[in-house]
Amino acid sequence: MAITSINPATGKAIKTYDEMTPEQAAAAVAQAHETWRIWRATSFAERAKPMKKTADILRKRKDELAKLMAVEMGKPLAQGAAEVEKCAWACDYYSDNAETHLTPESIKTDASKSYVAFEPLGVVLAIMPWNFPLWQVYRFAAPALMAGNVGVLKHASNVPGCALVIEEIFNQSGFPENAFRSLLIGNAQVRAVIEHPRVRAVTLTGSTPAGKAVASQAGAVLKKTVLELGGSDPYVVLEDADLDQAAQTCVNSRLINGGQSCIAAKRFIVVEPVRAAFTERFVALMKTKKMGDPLKEGTDIGPQARHNLRDDLHSKCSRRSSAAQSCCSAARCLPAKARTTRRPFLRT
Repeated sequence: MAITSINPATGKAIKTYDEMTPEQAAAAVAQAHETWRIWRATSFAERAKPMKKTADILRKRKDELAKLMAVEMGKPLAQGAAEVEKCAWACDYYSDNAETHLTPESIKTDASKSYVAFEPLGVVLAIMPWNFPLWQVYRFAAPALMAGNVGVLKHASNVPGCALVIEEIFNQSGFPENAFRSLLIGNAQVRAVIEHPRVRAVTLTGSTPAGKAVASQAGAVLKKTVLELGGSDPYVVLEDADLDQAAQTCVNSRLINGGQSCIAAKRFIVVEPVRAAFTERFVALMKTKKMGDPLKEGTDIGPQARHNLRDDLHSKCSRRSSAAQSCCSAARCLPAKARTTRRPFLRT
């Protein structure tokens, strides 16, 4: 099965990749394990050198990487550049602090000597989302690699270019071959990778249903898991709030990354005495935001990352006419007729 990267701003295919066969994916995991057998014995100083180099390469390639995110999932260039900087910061932070964080800790017990040691696990499988296609990966990979582990990545299928460039940068930085592998596979192959005997732990950032599936599969074979799942974050505005600041914070939090963030503001609970004044400010600020081509400077909001996400949102608005009217009054969504057409942008 092919994996195709599609520019959500234009609807045009960027590049098509061949999906790994189950045998190729299993071989990549086995190769990563063989690298781990050597990598786990390295010192923190040895691990820090390529991690520092990774941070340098990220900063040097910032514009290129921001453009890649823009064309693969619609992130505006300025936000993409900021994401790359954050990834570089993570690489610097863990290269500087991993040894301190993982220093053995002496504890008191009834034994003559007791301590807690932090040992590398082995191959860590990461199942990561498209909304922050670099940051979500580096925030797992930097501490995992510095701890002496190796990583294999199952990235979201709409950002294969980002998945491959992350592997390329780790290789370019001087990490040993196969210390980090990107697996171009679909969801149907994930269970087999989780069950691979060389995979020792699994981490996922994604939806609650995906988290349940991964947790059950990993639990069945006694693999450690770390899950970050979705939420519905409320913003509460009370009577004594600075309404200008509150409206600015709420708008920014609603629209960051095109609103495609697990921590984006999703509910605004405003007490009645300030509701009208807050709404006026909120709507006025929304009207100043520019939606358009994420490759153009000054764009605040790019397209939704995939057509199915946009279509699902519009179907919810169509099913709930009263909610749609409220939404359109505040955020100027598409009229009902336009919501049925296949436009690359969700117009504001």
